[in-house]
Amino acid sequence: MLETLLDLPSYRALLAASGDIQEVMLGYSDSCKDGGILASSWGLYNAQKVIAGVTAARGLKARVFHGRGGTVGRGGGPTHDAILSQPPGTLAGDIKFTEQGEVLSAKYANPETAVYELTMGLTGLMKASCGIAFACAIDRGDFMSVMGELARLGEAAYRDLTDHTPSFIDYFYEATPVSEIGQLNMGSRPSHRAKGDRSKYSVRAIPWVFGWGQSRQTIPAWYGLGSALEGWCGRDAGRLATLREMVRDWPFFRGLLANIAMSLSKSEMSIAHEYARLCDDAVEADVIYARVKAEFRLTVEWVLRITEQTELLSDNPRLSLSLARRNPYLDPLNHIQITALRRYRKLPEGDSQRGEWLVPLLRSINALAQGLRNTG
Repeated sequence: MLETLLDLPSYRALLAASGDIQEVMLGYSDSCKDGGILASSWGLYNAQKVIAGVTAARGLKARVFHGRGGTVGRGGGPTHDAILSQPPGTLAGDIKFTEQGEVLSAKYANPETAVYELTMGLTGLMKASCGIAFACAIDRGDFMSVMGELARLGEAAYRDLTDHTPSFIDYFYEATPVSEIGQLNMGSRPSHRAKGDRSKYSVRAIPWVFGWGQSRQTIPAWYGLGSALEGWCGRDAGRLATLREMVRDWPFFRGLLANIAMSLSKSEMSIAHEYARLCDDAVEADVIYARVKAEFRLTVEWVLRITEQTELLSDNPRLSLSLARRNPYLDPLNHIQITALRRYRKLPEGDSQRGEWLVPLLRSINALAQGLRNTG
């Protein structure tokens, strides 16, 4: 598409009038919702290399506009590390990205915090733009090959759960507060593309990750990684050594695992089980929950194995302490929300008590979003 556009004489004339800089926006949200975190991250990484190659071949500059959301499932994460994780040679002094509502407030409402965040972004950009001054080291072919295989295996595991498990969508709507989130009257668009359509491809990415986050499952941010690593590496010591080398020497892979580790730390399977008990079909809910729990344990096991850590976030003690201090407040909020959901859903439409339960329910959603520091 980009090649066709840039080869149009009329468009090239417009581009020349604006400095010969082509801006291309990358969307993180729906690619992750559709294929999972591994396939999404890897697809976007390769897309940037193609964009850089297409524009450079025509003597143009490219500015990549990252449409990042607040959560890892929508491209979120520390800005400095995210910039350093871009493909070598694709940045040349500028970058553009979105910051959504609650992220803006957390990062920039306080002047000192704002200066810190902007400084982290600028230093990351300066480091990543080294290609302006000298030739950048290219990505190692063996690392690229391994990541391509991991992305394939991860997408297969993710789609097997989300696309090929018949009762999964019912589980999503009943074991998360996604339907009630729509009553908060926040956001610029409806929660679904088609009213009344409960399919995965109708629900928008923001309520998708918001619902999973509220129920402490955070599936979009990690599901499929454990199966991918188990399937590719198994008990092969040589392949394990390669994965550890990728963590050490490849900023993209290291940043991806760091974001996944953060999301795993915000998950809580015992609380997720209580949400699963909200489902009408208890048998199917238990089957799906068991799969989620098994993949969670496998993913944690592999993240610790290849990062050579004893517990999640041991390399980021400040974040680990922050989460440890928040959990005593978050867990009771989840149980309040579960109780409110159960009472609210049991009452018929029009019942006056239903409205009374909606108020604490919506407040619990807001409170958890503030505590977890992630919405959609």
